[in-house]
Amino acid sequence: MLLKRVVGITILGLNSLLVLSPSDASDWTTIQQRGKLLIGVKADSRPLGFQDGQGKLQGLEIDIARQLAQELFGSPEAVVLEPLKNQDRLPAILDDRLDLVIAKVTVTPGRSRLVDFSPYYYLDGTGIITSQPTIQHLSDLTTKAIAVLNHSSTIAVIRAALPKARLVGVSSYQEAQTKLETGQVDAFAADNSLLAGWVQEFPSYHQLPERLSGDALAIVMPKGLQYEELRQKVNTAIAGWRTSGWLRERIRYWKLPE
Repeated sequence: MLLKRVVGITILGLNSLLVLSPSDASDWTTIQQRGKLLIGVKADSRPLGFQDGQGKLQGLEIDIARQLAQELFGSPEAVVLEPLKNQDRLPAILDDRLDLVIAKVTVTPGRSRLVDFSPYYYLDGTGIITSQPTIQHLSDLTTKAIAVLNHSSTIAVIRAALPKARLVGVSSYQEAQTKLETGQVDAFAADNSLLAGWVQEFPSYHQLPERLSGDALAIVMPKGLQYEELRQKVNTAIAGWRTSGWLRERIRYWKLPE
């Protein structure tokens, strides 16, 4: 076990300073002895990771976690799934609570200094939804009103793509929906993956086909030579899923933009 030393770090994309320790997550030998993986996931991000009407975890990332358990232990049930809040995703690896995190984590240079990432399993990015049938492409929004989450990176993306559009800040998805349904805005811009979930829940909306940015979502893994075997197994699994078409089939099953 490595000696822990407390360090102050600023995680890129977070607004608060977190005090964390180096990772002591389980190596592959320890995981084998345990007989199951401990994986952090999202429970509120349809269709990546969410709870269905019976409270069961579902989604692309849940499928990935269970398929990883199938390949490493021969059973999709050989995994414990722990729902995480956004601010707990990296600390769960850094403070030795979980083996892996598959929870809508975007690969960034700042995060890569703290943890390792697998090859990406889904390319997310900024997208746009609307309920107006006359709006089918980005060009239809040139001078329209578009809702964006306050202080989000989406703002810069939309300003670059649609410099003449009127941006309206909102504090939540619920506020965006209210403004859409009352005609205060014509569209809403946010992460494509979450907008896909919106459309699944509210079929009167549709996503525009244009992807305005690319954000790689990947499995979070601990740094350190002692975790190399675990990382290799995860990376090999993702490569195999790409070759076999399993990953693409799951992306299509959950109706995520490709």
